[in-house]
Amino acid sequence: MTGTDSITVELEALERAFDGVRAVDRVSFRFQSGDIFGFVGPNGAGKTTTMRILATIDLPDRGDARVGGHSVINDPDRVRRLIGFMPDHLSLYSRLTVEEYLDFFARAYGLRGGRRKQALDSVIEFTDLGELRDRMCDALSKGMRQRLGLARILMHDPQVLILDEPASALDPRARIEFRELLRQLAARGKAILISSHILTELSEICNRVAIIERGKILATGSLDEIRKGLKRTSRIRIALLDRLEEAQKELAVTPNVDAARVAGTALEIEYRGDEAGRAGLLRDLVQKGFSVTQFTCEESNLETIFMQITTGKVQ
Repeated sequence: MTGTDSITVELEALERAFDGVRAVDRVSFRFQSGDIFGFVGPNGAGKTTTMRILATIDLPDRGDARVGGHSVINDPDRVRRLIGFMPDHLSLYSRLTVEEYLDFFARAYGLRGGRRKQALDSVIEFTDLGELRDRMCDALSKGMRQRLGLARILMHDPQVLILDEPASALDPRARIEFRELLRQLAARGKAILISSHILTELSEICNRVAIIERGKILATGSLDEIRKGLKRTSRIRIALLDRLEEAQKELAVTPNVDAARVAGTALEIEYRGDEAGRAGLLRDLVQKGFSVTQFTCEESNLETIFMQITTGKVQ
């Protein structure tokens, strides 16, 4: 399960409509080997449709997507050999054991003899399903079912993984363990596209993201790149020895301060300035005689960026 060659996935102006509603509206982005690329958006935004097109399960009305240079329209068979797709609802064959289930898909992928056994053992070891080899699929917990779903799409050692809400309904431990598996796969050179509603989790593992709403990409890039394209807002916490209310009044009329509120023995402000502006803010407070004991800044995370960019409207 180690990527030997670097691979790039490119989506170019994809469009897909259903009953006159454009579910995917000129969607374009790219990711490559080693990336964990987060696909973020509300329900009905077009994430699943986009992923299904990339997985060659659906066709776009216009545009194209290429995996390693191969078109999902013109060369879908080649694309399927390069990708592994894990849908949001995993179907299992309940009358099979874990090993029988994986062996079935190994055969479907064309693995034979010693190569099939080697792939089966390797995937079971990586996903830590060894003690469950003889367990019936319908007896697995939600977390183990998700591991089995990941194991299934790894059987043919694809270079690209497409994961639609893989952490949905998992408990905290299962989410952490699943997240670690994804990090290991990216470190081995896999290109990973993942959608999730758990934005804090995506911000911890994704090096790049795309935010989609009503079928349109609103922003794409690293969190830092997206922040630079937005009206920057940071939350600053300022702890003082005294004169708290006086400092609050002073900050309330300071340029680029959107809000100043008392939080215990400190002030919390919403500030739109850059790093130089924040440094000047601290300097001015000290020069005016305020006894500042703490000055900490929290940059916008994926949740705040998402709320700032999207409107909450659905199609």
